[in-house]
Amino acid sequence: MYGRVYASILQRASSYTLAFYSAAPFQYAPLLALPSSQPQPVHRCHCSSWSLFRSDQLCCTGEEAGNWSPRGRYLSTRQDLDFQLSRVQINSILRTNEQTVNVPEFDGRGLSAVRKFESNQLAANTPNEDRRSAATCLQSKGMLFGVFDGHGGWACAQAVSERLLYYTAVAMMPTNILEELEKCMEHGRPVPPILQWYKHHADFNYRESASLYTDHLRVFWQDLLDGEEHGEGMSPKDALDCAFKRLDADISLEAQVPLSNDLMKSTAIQVAFAGCTACVAHVGTDGIYVANAGDCRAVLGVQNEDGSWSALPLSQDHNSENQEEVERIKAQHPPSEKDTVITDDRLLGVLMPLRAFGDVRFKWSQELQQSILSSLESGVDLDSLNLYQYTPPNYLTPPYLDVAPDITYHKLRPQDRFLILGTDGLWDELGSEEAVRLIGEHLSGIHLQAPVSPSERQLKLGQMHELLLKRRARASPALDTNAATHLIRHALGTGEYGELCQERLASMLALPEDLARMYRDDITATVVYLNSDLARPHRS
Repeated sequence: MYGRVYASILQRASSYTLAFYSAAPFQYAPLLALPSSQPQPVHRCHCSSWSLFRSDQLCCTGEEAGNWSPRGRYLSTRQDLDFQLSRVQINSILRTNEQTVNVPEFDGRGLSAVRKFESNQLAANTPNEDRRSAATCLQSKGMLFGVFDGHGGWACAQAVSERLLYYTAVAMMPTNILEELEKCMEHGRPVPPILQWYKHHADFNYRESASLYTDHLRVFWQDLLDGEEHGEGMSPKDALDCAFKRLDADISLEAQVPLSNDLMKSTAIQVAFAGCTACVAHVGTDGIYVANAGDCRAVLGVQNEDGSWSALPLSQDHNSENQEEVERIKAQHPPSEKDTVITDDRLLGVLMPLRAFGDVRFKWSQELQQSILSSLESGVDLDSLNLYQYTPPNYLTPPYLDVAPDITYHKLRPQDRFLILGTDGLWDELGSEEAVRLIGEHLSGIHLQAPVSPSERQLKLGQMHELLLKRRARASPALDTNAATHLIRHALGTGEYGELCQERLASMLALPEDLARMYRDDITATVVYLNSDLARPHRS
């Protein structure tokens, strides 16, 4: 059944390989947070939803057992491809980055709207360009969850995943708490923790930039204190909107101003020139707020009265398939550019998401871009930072890109059971309804089958066999306790009839790093289980 898949992979492997750039490794650390309950060893991470590939990234290979690109990257050939992964190997790969966190029903300040959450990631790029975040707000209410899809490298997604939840939490904090933070900073006293992070042991932080990030977060809360109307803090909706815009502005500023050392400067420029999309949810007892910029997605799992499941979108994708978004961007530029702003379903023919953090190549003037990159050229290898002098075609009236999020509010109801946050690598493989059905049936253990319809009773023997295969596939028991892993397994391993195909899954997981991104994207999924009892009417 999957012979064509294997043949295609082998054909590409023996004819050419895409060698992606690796970003320089950095180390990281948390700031202004309670320590995670798990150790956080140093980890590395990096690739692109840009359609830009330079000619020296295409490397022809022969039939010998492997070649090396001019940049020292090993390039796979036919002999290197081995799809015979065992079940143990498949499970090990799929479960390496999974995370399960049970949330106390009562945390000392009130009831939690979240029972638990489960998360997982599977990389296609090397290093992975996706990031995820989860934290409880300690000086305000609710929990924050985010997924971040990097492009042009991993640097921007890394910085945003570390910082955006802080900006959101600070914006929600009342004036008296912000004043206490400022007094602590002024007098060198310990600062009350803002967030309780839930880290996977492989997560990491930009250690070299921690002081810069803290300084700019402080400037942010100082600006809030200078405002006359902050009072009890912003609503989650206003806080998310403000946080997205302010952090993007700080990322742009940090790449332009003098910094204390060359490493911090090069990191700031790398973050600004890379990009990432983001989808962040604030989950509280009053409901769910979702802020989205780009093509990550949030979907609510709703259980109907008959026990079936339906998906309620809480975000919309910002890409060329969203006609309203395309018209919004075209309206910001002269009529003479209406045929060039979106070309080949990409912004200026290059970028797929139409809103994003960073990506100053689509925001700054050409003069500013050249000035900033030239300031590094004397002592820094731009290729090692995934940077290079390039101007998108028809770059006439910047900015072409912004990060202003669309924000959706949903009041919790008893039938609202879980929230799925996923990067586009997940949604490329699974529809929203299918994802909700998979999680719903995983949660309940019940696989509902519709009665055989009159038309189905008239099927021929072969067609009836196909129908039975599909129904049997839906009734198969789950192999994973973690729902996010369950999603990823089905995203990559579902066969023609909805069954899990071991061969297909093995082929997708066994692809060498120089081929994997040609067949799938990085995938990140977080499933948040809701305390729907909060929405039930209580009888006295």
